[in-house]
Amino acid sequence: MKKDRLYTELQALERKIRLLLTDHHVLVKENEMLKKENVDLQNVIRNKDAQLADFQNRINITTIVDSITAGDVHVSEVKEKLNEYIKEIDKCIHYLNH
Repeated sequence: MKKDRLYTELQALERKIRLLLTDHHVLVKENEMLKKENVDLQNVIRNKDAQLADFQNRINITTIVDSITAGDVHVSEVKEKLNEYIKEIDKCIHYLNH
């Protein structure tokens, strides 16, 4: 009788261990997935931060260009150069988005 009871308890223990191992395996996979998602989201945040900085720089440059009077030849050269910079920034933003 004692052997039967021991055998039954051993089987129950083995079943519980199998269930725990299955749960552990599921949790490990979920953890890996969440870590990957976290890295992906951190990259998205970095890209968005870079875009924001680029937009802020673009706004600053546009403000400078708009505040310059168009009467001076030298000023028009500065405006042209700043517009070129804005176009380059736009290209960089486009590459960051893709």
